[in-house]
Amino acid sequence: MLTRPDARAGRGRREVRSPVAQAADAAGVPVLQPPSPRDPAFLEEFAALGVDCAPVVAYGALVPPAALDVPVHGWVNLHFSLLPAWRGAAPVQHALMAGDEVTGACTFRLEQGLDTGPVYGVVTEEVRPRDTAGDLLERLAVSGAGLLVATLDGIADGSLEPVPQPAEGISLAPKVETADARVDWALPAHVVDRRVRGVTPAPGAWTTWRGERLRLGPVEPLPTSLGLAPGEVSVGASGVLVGTGRGCVRLGQVQPAGKKLLPAPDWARGARPADGERVGA
Repeated sequence: MLTRPDARAGRGRREVRSPVAQAADAAGVPVLQPPSPRDPAFLEEFAALGVDCAPVVAYGALVPPAALDVPVHGWVNLHFSLLPAWRGAAPVQHALMAGDEVTGACTFRLEQGLDTGPVYGVVTEEVRPRDTAGDLLERLAVSGAGLLVATLDGIADGSLEPVPQPAEGISLAPKVETADARVDWALPAHVVDRRVRGVTPAPGAWTTWRGERLRLGPVEPLPTSLGLAPGEVSVGASGVLVGTGRGCVRLGQVQPAGKKLLPAPDWARGARPADGERVGA
């Protein structure tokens, strides 16, 4: 089993093994954790294993040519998009933010280009109206696991050959950073909704309130702005509403700096927004 090295995490900054390493430990499977897949010692150890095929999911590091050439049937990557759409580190997040109605997962042979290799198999998945990135990833992890097993079986019995990706329909899905998750209230309500769901649960949508960060759970887009300016907060019987560039959204749960997640009306009772006061100012 190949996974990333142990990393320090938590308040005590103790070294923690990755979930993959923990699962391998429990199953009694040896684990390789090189600081880089280019490490000569790792390449020597990897070659000695005599691997036929190397399945890989979200490894998070570029596999060098010296390692790509070791397995007889190469490396088979499970990627959560319908390639060539959304090549990169955050395909599910970008599919949601773009408003895609259908996505899926692919298995493809890894090569030096970014998710450019020929495709073995595909499964599709409908994007539900209230899906978050976490929801969609959870379903794709299940269907994708079945696809990966079927792909490896097909390679083993010689019934499966990869097909080159089409030259059209290429889009990129770079890693979503915390700065990218800041809500732009000038956007239309339906776009704000998609972007918030696309970064939930990580890195998590946020805005500012009275100079401090306010984290946001999924919001509900509403067709009317009720006269609210972008970012303007209104508290009433219908909940906590925030104006956008077109329409408004109803806040669900929020998390003020240093506090726990709580329903937006509970937050508003303590915050007491003044008339015309805005988030994101």
